[in-house]
Amino acid sequence: MRIPKRVAVIGAGSMGSQAMWRLAARGAEVIGYDRYAPGHDRGAAGGESRIFRAAHLGEPGYIPLLRLADRWWEQLQAETGRSLRRRSGSLVMGEAASPSMRFLLSTSAAHGLDHEVLDREELARRYPQHRLPDGHTAVLDRLGAIIRPEASIQAAAARAEQLGARLHRYTTVREVVPAAGGGVQIVTDQGTDHVDAAVVTVGPWINTLLPDLPRTVDVRRVVCSWHLPTRHDWFAGGAPAFVRATPHDCFGIPSPDGISVKLGLSFKYHAPVPEPERLDRTVRPEELGTFRELIGELMPDLNPDPIRMSAYMEGYTDSGNPLVGHLPGEDDIIVMAGFSGSGFKFSPAMGEIAADLALDGTTEHPVDFLAPAGVGAA
Repeated sequence: MRIPKRVAVIGAGSMGSQAMWRLAARGAEVIGYDRYAPGHDRGAAGGESRIFRAAHLGEPGYIPLLRLADRWWEQLQAETGRSLRRRSGSLVMGEAASPSMRFLLSTSAAHGLDHEVLDREELARRYPQHRLPDGHTAVLDRLGAIIRPEASIQAAAARAEQLGARLHRYTTVREVVPAAGGGVQIVTDQGTDHVDAAVVTVGPWINTLLPDLPRTVDVRRVVCSWHLPTRHDWFAGGAPAFVRATPHDCFGIPSPDGISVKLGLSFKYHAPVPEPERLDRTVRPEELGTFRELIGELMPDLNPDPIRMSAYMEGYTDSGNPLVGHLPGEDDIIVMAGFSGSGFKFSPAMGEIAADLALDGTTEHPVDFLAPAGVGAA
């Protein structure tokens, strides 16, 4: 009788909960650890909503991964009976002549993505809540959706436990190191364990747990604000989430009931976080200025005074590409970190890839360009 592999998953958040699910579904003995519990608001997954979009402004290698993620999102909903995504489409708006918008259009066409280009007049007719400056265009991605992150994490973790995974909540992992004789030693604040492989998905705590990563993950403080529209009907009934590309560099997600719209800004607005455990969660009035300016220019039918502001953390890399793969020189330690504000949509795909790497040592999915040691690393 074949003995199942024992696999530890360190961090049961965006990527870790999905890795636990996929590993447990494939018969592994899964031991998860989280310093808090699935769905907590201390890391990168808080804030009640995330955008799923196939039309991408960056690396074309992401598109096959987005298609894979789309399938696994549907599977997770089917297995759990939970509504985790609302397929509402998504809008990307920016300068028509900019490299990022030209890239988005060319890759969307090349990969056969279901999309539509909207000029200023057509955008105003369909989505009058948005203002499009001269020289800008909009792309409607019909695969776009709005994801419920906390519910998704809890659903994946609960499904993993139904399939036999064990999760140590409120347990801090101190070390993940190769064990003498093979496998991996996991040292926690409650004891030590030995496993065949470990998947490290600790988000903003990655530098603390794995200080010798070959590529730096820069942890930043992310502020989001929630605003009420003056026209409730404009954001209700399945209004799409949206991204404003350069020069505005922001995004917005309507709440499911259309009562409010969540706004967020890009990396250039995020302050460094030297120590994740000391994240400053207080949002001060002076941090509202950029949000108010963007609302006045692009969405004047939103009330510029927020009903809520919250601070979270996210890990960024210099390239904007995450670290996905084996820790260099370690066949039994898999790292997933530094998703740079764009990772949640991929999380079910990353869970499947983590299971491949932990159980088989390799994956058929195209992630070589995300290798922690650089492109083409094993």
